[in-house]
Amino acid sequence: MVAAGILLSRLFGLVRGRLLAHYLGVGPVNDARQAAIRIPNFLQNLFGEGVLSASFIPVYARILAQGDDEEAGKVAGAVGALLALTSGVLVLVGIVASSYAIPLIAGGFTGEKRELTIQLVQIMFPGVGLLVLSAWALGVLNAHRRFFLSYASPVAMNLVMIAVLLWRGPELAESPRGAVRLVTLVAWASVAGSLAQLAVQLPTVLRVERRLRAGLGTRNAHVRMVLRNFIPVFLGRGVVQLSAYADGLIAEREQGITIDVAYRYFATPQRKFIIADTPGHEQYTRNMVTGASTADVAIVLIDARKGVLTQSKRHA
Repeated sequence: MVAAGILLSRLFGLVRGRLLAHYLGVGPVNDARQAAIRIPNFLQNLFGEGVLSASFIPVYARILAQGDDEEAGKVAGAVGALLALTSGVLVLVGIVASSYAIPLIAGGFTGEKRELTIQLVQIMFPGVGLLVLSAWALGVLNAHRRFFLSYASPVAMNLVMIAVLLWRGPELAESPRGAVRLVTLVAWASVAGSLAQLAVQLPTVLRVERRLRAGLGTRNAHVRMVLRNFIPVFLGRGVVQLSAYADGLIAEREQGITIDVAYRYFATPQRKFIIADTPGHEQYTRNMVTGASTADVAIVLIDARKGVLTQSKRHA
């Protein structure tokens, strides 16, 4: 069920990535979008599923196994409240300080491109808090052995974004001003989709955890255990995330572009899969070569309307 849920969400994510590439293409608008999602994604990875899996789920599952439903409800509610409080503060700080963070994520952006990036960061930041709470819901559901819904829930977010792209993409992508409007709508759609991802899980969370009690509960021994587990995992993931982030920035500055490679990772007990969709534009040849050099199977798609172009020959 886990593999099925992950596969379903990754496939819808791949469709979303293809639509974004199709309607926004290569240019300043997509560069702004790619830069804007970096800090929200960075924070989501720090506070999201991986950290909670190592800190919250083992403690919570142990309490459930002991049959102490009352204590389990208190711990789940306390962790959810602490995450809501922490992510809420981060969202507020991120929105206010977004203009100061732009040099870190897009040092070369100026003028309208820089202003668009700031606007997109401010719009998308609330989605971080919602996705962190969605990861908490995933933890509760996993502890109760409800796997498919928790891992398939990202489909809800992808469907919202896909719907917006199919609805307004054909009309707005035809002009530079329309592209700006479209990317702004996509940013709002990502927030609405994050809410949808959380919303589809909450009814089941409330059904399986009937004794859920909201409250910080920092004096509770089990909550303190979760916090003690959280800190080393958080720091460890932070180092990895910062390293990957820095490597990406260095590569982009060397090439003078914003790297945009859509990829989806999923695994089964037998195999691990990565589906990468590398851009076909000439200036992304280096990224295409990197992707193809590690691939077992590669497919080159050619736009029938434009025929075989220079980049098609290079990539082939």
